[in-house]
Amino acid sequence: MPRYEYKVVPAPKKGLKGKDIKGAEARFSHALEELMNSLASEGWEYQRAETLPSTERSGLTGTTKEWRNVLIFRRPHASDTDAFSPELLPAPQDTMPDQDGSDAKAASIAPAPRGDTAGDTDVKSDDAQKGTTPSSNTTASKATASNTTPPKGD
Repeated sequence: MPRYEYKVVPAPKKGLKGKDIKGAEARFSHALEELMNSLASEGWEYQRAETLPSTERSGLTGTTKEWRNVLIFRRPHASDTDAFSPELLPAPQDTMPDQDGSDAKAASIAPAPRGDTAGDTDVKSDDAQKGTTPSSNTTASKATASNTTPPKGD
């Protein structure tokens, strides 16, 4: 599991002037953008903004609760990036297409024909009504033929 280090910085309170940037909202957005881009260039990834309470002194003996806006960034811990060494996979092998344009691998993946089923594809309507298959009919007719006696000739 990767380990991260975090950086928490205060969100800007005032806008930042820039070329062609007018209005308080645009200046604030520009200040936020500059802060985020400068940290991203150092490898920090923006996570979220939080508003958190902060207890601060007020006067000589009093305290008040102030709410602070902060930005949270993270990046992988330095020791984890040094240990990371991806394995390179070998280059894929190209196959030459057949004359008809189909791939050689596609032909090897095609399903093989099932046994001796060439004669079983013609099912007569009588067989379909009886619920029997032609292969069972031929087996039954062979068994019947062996049990009958041949007709006597003149």
